[in-house]
Amino acid sequence: MTIDIVTIFPDFFKPFVETSMIRKAREHGYVTIHLRDLRDYTKDRHRKVDDTPYGGGAGMVLTFQPLYDAIKALKGENSKVILLTPQGRLFDQRRATELSELEHIILISGHYEGFDARIEDYVDLELSIGNFVLTGGEIPAMALADAIIRLVPGVLHEESAATDSLQQGLLKYPQYTKPASYLGHDVPDVLLSGNHGLIDAWRKRKSVERTLEKRPDLLKDYVFDDPIVSLIEEVKKSCK
Repeated sequence: MTIDIVTIFPDFFKPFVETSMIRKAREHGYVTIHLRDLRDYTKDRHRKVDDTPYGGGAGMVLTFQPLYDAIKALKGENSKVILLTPQGRLFDQRRATELSELEHIILISGHYEGFDARIEDYVDLELSIGNFVLTGGEIPAMALADAIIRLVPGVLHEESAATDSLQQGLLKYPQYTKPASYLGHDVPDVLLSGNHGLIDAWRKRKSVERTLEKRPDLLKDYVFDDPIVSLIEEVKKSCK
């Protein structure tokens, strides 16, 4: 996979691409990341990429020309151009999984008061990471890149990715590690039993319980397999 990140602050991303899993994914050839300075695409001799909005208003807006030329220069036949904006659809784990299967993603990071709206005609998808406003699209671009890259085959152990919270529509079951007991705080006996069938059943039930308790909204939109649907209904009844 190749990811192009278009931004006016490419240095903002350098620690991100040189750290932890992202660095390893790059070193092993699972992903290639290019940091593209939007100022390299402007025709303005002062490298200016923003201007005041027509009609008046506070702040500055990223101009159409450099955004248009950046997309035209970077987009290929198998590219998907993504605009990071509060107006976009909310990014979630299902979308991360879909995007991880693509060959080339172009992330456009905004800044200031937003984009010249004409650029919307040249993007494939607008995404938001939440119902709040940030200074710019750099942090959302990193969040998307991280969520997508970790799902690219080979980057993580497959079982680790498959059992993540939200990957199957539910929160992950609670986890414990050594010691088995500390100051009266004990690890559940089932996890010490060595019975993998019982452990698997316990984990599935706990995933449902945790989701119902902490994020019941997740159950509204996800299409679950019949056994999970039955388990959800069973847990709901036991909680009444």
